[in-house]
Amino acid sequence: MSYNHSTVILNNAEIAENRLADLRKKLDEVRKFKIQEAINSLNKENIILTSKVVKAKLELIKLETRHGKKLYQLPDKTVFTSEALLVSNSTQQIIPQETKKAKKESAKKKEKPENASSSVDSVVDIRKLDFRIGKIIDINKHPDADSLYVEKIDCGENIPRTVVSGLVNHVPIDDMRDRIVMVLCNLKPVKMRGVTSEAMVMCASSPEKVEVLIPPAGAIPGDLVSCEGYPREPETQLNPKKKIFETCAPDLKTNNKKIACYKGSPLIVPGKGPVVSATLHGVSVK
Repeated sequence: MSYNHSTVILNNAEIAENRLADLRKKLDEVRKFKIQEAINSLNKENIILTSKVVKAKLELIKLETRHGKKLYQLPDKTVFTSEALLVSNSTQQIIPQETKKAKKESAKKKEKPENASSSVDSVVDIRKLDFRIGKIIDINKHPDADSLYVEKIDCGENIPRTVVSGLVNHVPIDDMRDRIVMVLCNLKPVKMRGVTSEAMVMCASSPEKVEVLIPPAGAIPGDLVSCEGYPREPETQLNPKKKIFETCAPDLKTNNKKIACYKGSPLIVPGKGPVVSATLHGVSVK
């Protein structure tokens, strides 16, 4: 009986050892699975965060461009703004091989980037016009033209712009002094009776009456004028041959609330309000 009892104990011990070995093996497998699962989860989160960072950088570029910030192109085509570094190589990222492969395939599909650029440049609408707020700081009648004023307008730049306006027969000179106005700033300078005009004061105009547009309260020289749905991408200087302003002009009108609009979208100074006419509605803005 003693021999049988010992045999049973040894058998039970061997069974227990085998079970422990199985448990250790399963525990190792579970541990490896959990580690891999955690890595996969981190990779997915990293991809999402990377995408958000890229979108944020692109949005920053758009916002800075809208507000007149200059962009600089480096030789490696990495884009920097005047105030914000948009790309950093200091962080190493975990990216699955599938993602790298997808990026390579996407890069192969892309054709000449200049084609995309030219298609954007071919868009002709209000986004190409550089409307800003200015203040008339000096005004006189043109020495050689009875119907013209010669104004000095502060547009928030280092030097006031000289502007020639055909408003003598429509607006008294005293109503023009120290007035806050909306100005089209990227017209090509042109001589008018010997005086070079560097911009244009925008007005609401009908056959019977012309009114200088009124910016919102609180608007100051240099404020940019935007149009909802048309993010600002103004040309540095309009090319007269492209007739960009002439193309936009038929769609620049005041609405029934006397707000200056482009294709029904109000012209506004962000955070301050719309640009309006004193009394004219449904008339051209020019």
